[in-house]
Amino acid sequence: MSTYETEVLLVGAGPAGLTLAGDLARAGRRVTVLERWPSINPSSRAFATMARTLEVLDARGLAEDLLAHSATTQAVNLFAGAKLDLTHLHSRYRFGMVTPQTNVDQALERYATAQGADVRRGIEVVGVTQDGDGVEVTSRTKDDDDSSHRTIWRATYLVAADGAHSTVRSLLNVGFPGKTVLSSVVLADVLLTDGPRDGGLTLGSTREEFGFLAPYGRDERGGAWYRSMTWDRRHQLPDTEPVSESEIVSVLERAMGHELGVLEVGWHSRFHSEERQVRQYRRGRVFFVGDAAHVHSPMGGQGMNTGIQDAANLAWKIDAVLGGANAEILESYHAERHPIGRRVLRQSGLMMRSVVLHPRPARWLRDRIAPRALARPWIRDAIAGSFTGTALRYARARGEHPLVGTRATEVPLVEGRLTELQRRPGFLLVRERDRAPLIIGALAQARRTDDGPALLVRPDGYIAWAGPSDDDGWRAALARWTGTKAHQPTAT
Repeated sequence: MSTYETEVLLVGAGPAGLTLAGDLARAGRRVTVLERWPSINPSSRAFATMARTLEVLDARGLAEDLLAHSATTQAVNLFAGAKLDLTHLHSRYRFGMVTPQTNVDQALERYATAQGADVRRGIEVVGVTQDGDGVEVTSRTKDDDDSSHRTIWRATYLVAADGAHSTVRSLLNVGFPGKTVLSSVVLADVLLTDGPRDGGLTLGSTREEFGFLAPYGRDERGGAWYRSMTWDRRHQLPDTEPVSESEIVSVLERAMGHELGVLEVGWHSRFHSEERQVRQYRRGRVFFVGDAAHVHSPMGGQGMNTGIQDAANLAWKIDAVLGGANAEILESYHAERHPIGRRVLRQSGLMMRSVVLHPRPARWLRDRIAPRALARPWIRDAIAGSFTGTALRYARARGEHPLVGTRATEVPLVEGRLTELQRRPGFLLVRERDRAPLIIGALAQARRTDDGPALLVRPDGYIAWAGPSDDDGWRAALARWTGTKAHQPTAT
């Protein structure tokens, strides 16, 4: 039996796990990822990457290449002509990127390994214990029952990023309260010659079924590929039942209200949807991210996006504590991300329930209200900002500046985009437009071009402090989060 040591051990090489692994390795930490799948899962369900996640990917140098090989959509077409317009987002990315999750996974794995993370596939976890000094994980080659072949991993922290059926969560007897909310949902890739007339992400529904289409791109045969999602109230089957092409086509065309010119049906799968969330995102030295922490309705395409943002929040905090910061800052991971996860569960659940409404009066009322509400700019922008993650914020302490907890991504800087500057890990001090550089050691600096206050920006792009740069508050905030102090500034 072999024994290995690492600083951080991650279980699961999905988008959340790979983001976290890359971020920690980029910061110079020893990181190992164990993944039971021998290769990237080709049947991943996610297909939409939203604006805030694109900002996170851009801060890792990944967004531009992904967008070059993906479709984009500026709106989500809902029922009765209602449209969620994304073109007014306060973001560089006023659209959603539509591409199979496998493409995002591949980009994130390249990022993680390029930064030095050790990604090991075909390995499954069979035991987890922890004590005051670290975590011990027992693994084996997938399906190898010979106990003499097992490997022991010792790490300071363990991150469970191993999905909705998390092995780590099960081994630690961590509950996953919630319920099944939708059964017999079918995902498929379909090639159409007559897709949605409005383009973009498109939902169609009747009292008995719904269909959803996300465009992937044109095909040489004259059609376009879409990821479809369908559901039929009258055709409820277990996940194990096969899916026929005729089932997909008939439900999709009834839901959309017209023939779609189906040329081909590719990959397809039947699944059920649940709403569940762990009560605590941290159990001692073990953390839960992505689907291991929360699952919800596929409506709105929030799962992968939320998981990647979980990882971006947690990675720099683990790095800070390994570097000497107070271990109490790790509590802020749950405090900040659990409410976001709960909100996503509620939003996606509300959308799902509005789609599958059955009583005619309720559907009539929905179809009357939704188009009018989304035509109002303040409602449109609030929903779009929450839906895409650009309007989400973290709580601030009493007395802190109102900007604390909001993202700094769109602050105009002399040096360029914040996401470009954040390809170098660490905090960033943004000075006022008329303030000369400060002599403050290794802390990176930038200067804003508008009239806003100085900002201390966290590695995940959120504001930790705001005010005048000659105020000692930013130094106190930096010390609180990282355990390090900046030198007293002197104008140059």
